[in-house]
This record gives sequence, structure tokens and C-alpha cells, in this order.
Amino acid sequence: MNIAIVGCGLIGEKRLNTLSNHTLLYAVDKNIKRAERLRGLKNQGIVSENWENIIDDPTLDLVIAATTNNALTEITIAALKNNKHILVEKPAGRNSADLQQALEVAEHSTVFAKVGFNHRFHPAMLKAKDIITSNEIGEIMFIRGRYGHGGRLGYEKEWRFDKEFSGGGELIDQGVHLIDLSRWLMDAEFTHVSGYAGNYFWDTDLDDNGFLQLRTATNQIAWLHVSATEWKNTFSLEIYGKYGKLQIDGLGGSYGIEKLTYYKMLPEMGPPETSSWEYPFPDKSWQRELEYFINCIKANRQPEGGLFDAKKAMDIVSEIYGGKV
Repeated sequence: MNIAIVGCGLIGEKRLNTLSNHTLLYAVDKNIKRAERLRGLKNQGIVSENWENIIDDPTLDLVIAATTNNALTEITIAALKNNKHILVEKPAGRNSADLQQALEVAEHSTVFAKVGFNHRFHPAMLKAKDIITSNEIGEIMFIRGRYGHGGRLGYEKEWRFDKEFSGGGELIDQGVHLIDLSRWLMDAEFTHVSGYAGNYFWDTDLDDNGFLQLRTATNQIAWLHVSATEWKNTFSLEIYGKYGKLQIDGLGGSYGIEKLTYYKMLPEMGPPETSSWEYPFPDKSWQRELEYFINCIKANRQPEGGLFDAKKAMDIVSEIYGGKV
């Protein structure tokens, strides 16, 4: 496929590294030097400062949007209207209204949109999903999740803490990942939402911590905390079924070795039977996600983890923010 990457920063480079035999047709960034750098890494493509200049190219098949949040929805809508498939980074917009606009366009489009929920494609997550789907741990009772980092000097001055660019703080940045994973693993919608998003450390008006209690119609609970004051990068997701527990720790890199532990309840109860899998490998979730999306395109099949899922996550964020996002 012929692909354009719009936004040539850290995430754009991660996406570039997944292209494999696909062609980088365009590298696009307002900072032309970043676009030129990305093009040089692949030694392919044309650089441009403006995505509007390339979006109607009939030879372009797929757009990857990896910009700041304020531009994601506009790029998504333009790609869909020009019959380009679009892989847009989470959260795919700044608020629910943005995502509603994109959804309405997507519903009348013959091409597909996928949102960058790459966490679904981590090996521990895929293994856990298989165990859940096979009903080995029974119905999920509740999920407990923690996801956080400690920022860096000057973090409060970056775009993620500028509402015009981001739409919100930590709850939008890392929160949508935990919300999406909880919906996906439970295969259920949250009908009751409560929580709090507040600022505890960084000198900004936006939240650096978010606390969520999400409940389904059958009283399944997701108890979630995302933080930009974690100091030691942390990812932990515990999934409690009626017959066992799954615990996912780490995402690789600074989050520690990715590991899945399965605690299987025995008929006599007592100490569980324990199995564990470690994944000390480079992070291939970005590559798996792109491969999955391209396979969906080839099969003319709507991908999971799309704009509908992003809208559901953002609706929860908006409710915590008091409808202000």
C-alpha cells in the first residue's frame, strides 16, 4: 500500500517502523525538518508541510495521522471524504463532539477508519483476551488497572497540557487506553460512570491524575487510575473472573518486562494453580495493529478498535470532566 504519515514526531516514527514492504508515499509535518528526517529513515517518499496538499492524491491508499490531538479529527474526516483509509492515533480528537463528527462521516464512507489502540495488540493482552473468550476464568467480575509515568522537566509546558491542542490532561492521554482495554476485555458497555480528574503536581490547569469507577448494567466494575505523578513508569491490569485471575504487568521498556500471570482457582479453592508468560521482546504492538488493519481492508471488513470505540472512551472522559471536554 501507498501510505502517508502525517505528524513525524516520536509516534510517527514508531508507525514508520511498521511499514515493512509498504511504501511511504508522503512524510508530512509542519516542521519540514522532521518530515525530511522521517523520509530519510525509510529513504522513500515526498515531504510536505501541509497534509491538505496530498490528501486527494489518487495513488494514496492509507493515511496515518500522528499529530497533536487538535488536528486528528480534521485529518480523519478529510481522508474519509477523499476515499483514503485512515489509521488515526488515539484519542482521535479532543472531545466527544470531534469524534461524533468523524463517526458521521465514516458511516457514509466506503473506506475504513482505525484508531491507534495499540495496547490491544501487546502479546500479554492478546493471550489474556483468548483466555477470557474461552471462558476459562468465567464471567469477569471486576478489573483493577493502573497506568502511569512521571513526566519530565518542563512537562507542564508541553502540548499535552495545553487544552487547545490536547483537549484535556492525563485522563485523555493514558486514560483512554485503560478505558478501551476494559470495554474490550469485558465485552460490555459501562452504564454508570464516576470518578475524579485533578491536578496534584504539575503547574497546569489540566489533570495530572484521573480516578475512575466504571460499572456495567450487570455490576461488573472497572476501577482505574492513570497518573502523570507515578515517578516510576507503571502498567498493571488485573482481571478477576469467577474462576480465576489474570494479571498483566509491564509493557516493555521503562514499564518493565511484559508479563501475564494466570491464577486458576482450584475446585477445593485454596492457593491457585499459577502459570505465567513473559514477553522480553521488542514492542511489536504497533506492527501487529497495522497488519490487522490492512488485513481488514483487504477483506473489506470493518476493523475493531475504531471510531465508535474511541467515542465510547471519550464519552466517559467527558463525563468525568463534567461535560466540559
